Amino acid sequence: MEDYTPENQEEDDDLYEHYAFTAEKGQQPLRIDKYLMNFIENATRNKIQAAAKNGNIYVNDSPVKSNYKVKPFDKIRVLFEHPPYEYLLTPENIPLDIVYEDDDLLVVNKEAGMVVHPGHGNYSGTLINALIYHFDNLPNNSSNRPGLVHRIDKDTSGLLVIAKNEETMAHLSKQFFDKTSEREYVALVWGNIEEDEGTIEGNIGRHPKNRLQNTVFEGDEADKGKPAVTHYKVLERLGYVTLVSCKLETGRTHQIRVHMKHIGHTLFNDERYGGEKILKGTTFTKYKQFVDNCFKVLPRQALHAKTLGFEHPKTGKMLRFDSEIPEDMQACIEKWRQYSKHQADE
Repeated sequence: MEDYTPENQEEDDDLYEHYAFTAEKGQQPLRIDKYLMNFIENATRNKIQAAAKNGNIYVNDSPVKSNYKVKPFDKIRVLFEHPPYEYLLTPENIPLDIVYEDDDLLVVNKEAGMVVHPGHGNYSGTLINALIYHFDNLPNNSSNRPGLVHRIDKDTSGLLVIAKNEETMAHLSKQFFDKTSEREYVALVWGNIEEDEGTIEGNIGRHPKNRLQNTVFEGDEADKGKPAVTHYKVLERLGYVTLVSCKLETGRTHQIRVHMKHIGHTLFNDERYGGEKILKGTTFTKYKQFVDNCFKVLPRQALHAKTLGFEHPKTGKMLRFDSEIPEDMQACIEKWRQYSKHQADE
């Protein structure tokens, strides 16, 4: 499957492309309404069937009905008369935590809960809505998103660099592509990681059954994902959980969350990947209450983009920024410290 990038946007008799997919070479015959449900978030079969009935679903540039069987290499497009909502950007006066700014770029410390860019179900209150309020003429990236060089998940906190002009956007994007930028995250994960440090390599792609998750593809299926490399180092062992530092060599969607789950250490309270359940520990009611209290203190996945380093596109100087672990995550870590200390004393 290829992701659609809006730089290829074309208007078809006032129709706007909302989605575009290319079926893989191994695609088995599958009704198009079922196929699209695997790739479009929040889609229902009724909505897809209605779109087909209205002539909004095209395969190889011809409209098809909902019972059309998708074949390998089919080029599928979903077109509507209105532009995609995520490109109807509204400036919003949302305060930003700016840790550095000059004429070419800025570094923002994003709080957990803020979506980086508009998308399905989140058309306001995003980082981009705030950026276009505070800054004029931000350059678009290849996905038509102003200023964005990279992104972090909604419930991940931490540092992001924003480009203010085309030259900076191109230079920074190349650094991220060439893996010369530095990105370190701190995560609290389930279980006691045996090795003090290690490297996780595994191609990451969309989960075949759960379209909201990504997963690691190995062996004969490796070509279903994109190469991804995460280096981890244990910072602190806290009994049934471990505090780790993760350095990214690549920047795949949900990379740390997927890689840590792959090695059996799902992020603490990562609901999308099953970390909101008790994955390690005892069956005692008291322990369950303790973990529930930790979930309340930290109602999101325990992941923070702590360090960001890159070469300044104009000066050539290496810039490195470090951010404090947010209070909610610190409070949760402290609870585990006290718990593991208490266990060791018994």
